Amino acid sequence: MRIRPAEPNDAPTIAAIYNQGIEERGSTFETTPRNPEDMLERLQTADRYPVLVMLGEHDQVVGWASLSGYRTRACYDGIADFSIYLSREVRGQGLGKHLLQVLLEEAQARGFWKVLSRVFTFDRASLALCEACGFRQVGVYEKHACLDGRWIDCVIVERLFPENQAKALAAVSRDGAETRC
Repeated sequence: MRIRPAEPNDAPTIAAIYNQGIEERGSTFETTPRNPEDMLERLQTADRYPVLVMLGEHDQVVGWASLSGYRTRACYDGIADFSIYLSREVRGQGLGKHLLQVLLEEAQARGFWKVLSRVFTFDRASLALCEACGFRQVGVYEKHACLDGRWIDCVIVERLFPENQAKALAAVSRDGAETRC
């Protein structure tokens, strides 16, 4: 399997894979299917927040992963949320681990000091994937949001990059700047 940055012509397949996750109600609170234009908007921030695709046979997109902003305050600029979705046809083959590891390498190279997400407590495959990629469980958001008439709890996961934390702290100390929060 090959991984590369997403391109505009990948948007229909990215949307289709995301829509599988939306339909299944097992990994996202989203309920409205996405269209290619929605995914093109996401690609417009790829200079800061990468969107990667995994290619299977015949160079077909079989999965995607991305980073997105965590909060708008400047003090959180080094933190990113992540998303990862695989097509039904390729799940359970260990491909998600490779895709997420490449996304984490991108995050670290771009200077992020933390990557995090929220995972449904019953999504054992995603929780195992996060653990395999070095995430720790921080806690549980109880009744985080309602989906199809029931409250869903989410496990908060995070992966730290100590080298980038040290660089960020050194930059603040060097500049004499106070915290930007």
